[in-house]
Amino acid sequence: MFLILLQYIRPLTAIEHYLEAHRAFLDKYYKSGQFILSGRRKPRSGGLIICKASSRKEVEQIITEDPFDKYQLAMYEIIEFEPTTYVHELQSYVS
Repeated sequence: MFLILLQYIRPLTAIEHYLEAHRAFLDKYYKSGQFILSGRRKPRSGGLIICKASSRKEVEQIITEDPFDKYQLAMYEIIEFEPTTYVHELQSYVS
């Protein structure tokens, strides 16, 4: 499992311009079952995504499709982790 941290590197006006395209990107990976959770940071300086993928390389490939990456609006930090404790409702995402 991977945590993807986004940090905006452009003004919010640029982020807003590509927000619909970014949401379409998110929807694609929610439908595939690879994105589990996403949201904005508070204060609004970026966001985060929890992603189920087989490798870091796969996550890096997914990120290249994000308009925020294509148009150099955000920096990304990818953190791989292994869930060991979680609520029962998340079992299908973890296994």
